[in-house]
Amino acid sequence: MYLREQAFPSSEFYRALPGGVIDLPPMRVAEFIEDIALRFGEAELCFGHGTDNALDEAAWLVFSALGLDHADAEAAYALSVDARHRDRIDRLAARRIDERLPLAYLLNEAWFAGRRFYVDERVLVPRSPIAELIDSRFAPFAPPVVERALDVGTGSGCIAVAIALAFPGATVDAADVSADALAVAAANVERFQLEDRLKLWQSDLFAGLPERRYQLIVSNPPYVDRVDMSDLPQEFRHEPEIGLRAGPDGLDCVARILADASRFLTDDGILVCEVGNSQPALEARYPDAPFLWLEFESGGEGVFLLDKAGLETFVID
Repeated sequence: MYLREQAFPSSEFYRALPGGVIDLPPMRVAEFIEDIALRFGEAELCFGHGTDNALDEAAWLVFSALGLDHADAEAAYALSVDARHRDRIDRLAARRIDERLPLAYLLNEAWFAGRRFYVDERVLVPRSPIAELIDSRFAPFAPPVVERALDVGTGSGCIAVAIALAFPGATVDAADVSADALAVAAANVERFQLEDRLKLWQSDLFAGLPERRYQLIVSNPPYVDRVDMSDLPQEFRHEPEIGLRAGPDGLDCVARILADASRFLTDDGILVCEVGNSQPALEARYPDAPFLWLEFESGGEGVFLLDKAGLETFVID
């Protein structure tokens, strides 16, 4: 979002008249976004659940609540916001500040790979740079034909859904140990009408999956280590801990994935896995592993790729 840098009336300018009637000054969408961004900035919120700054967060809130299209943003900025909608958005903004809830939970939506997904507090808010890899169909690393793909630790199902849409000829399995998370994933599978090609499995990583082989295995597992867990900002503490905590060094789940992935891969298959800030710990633990650390044009790090041959060249503890 690119809006004019200009000071607008703060929420203190708003007032409620006797009888509960809201008396609000005229305000355009652009002005309202700037006002909310100012409040978010003054509150020193932590971002990272779909945006990285107060202005984009405010724009997301206003556009979503008003049902505006980001593709027509310039026209939308000039629209007026009536008192009823202003009051509703104002209440959402107040909850974002007072409760430190991620905006995705307040709106029950998150954007991933250019698509809107349903989310709530049963799942992590989607934010993985793996979306960029899906957009490029994992080129040039994926096999020419992907008939089967697997998402390990699917959470909201966003990665699995995006893969199914990127590879319309593929069958996709998505696994998660959490029944709550799978309920959210099921809602997203239904939203994108993928019931015929995307199957959900309740499984602790690979443990509950049938013996199948995949050309593509993708995982964004828990990888937050003990120190980082203790330092999490309040917004991140609203997310399910099971999707974050991964032991002293952040590698509890990743080590198990590395130990089992090769037997689920085809000979030309690849594993793509995100480990975030635990990248140094992983490299120290497996110094001989031929990790290919991927780079992203839109930002992000800590995602490695291994093929089946690479997985079989080193010993997994």
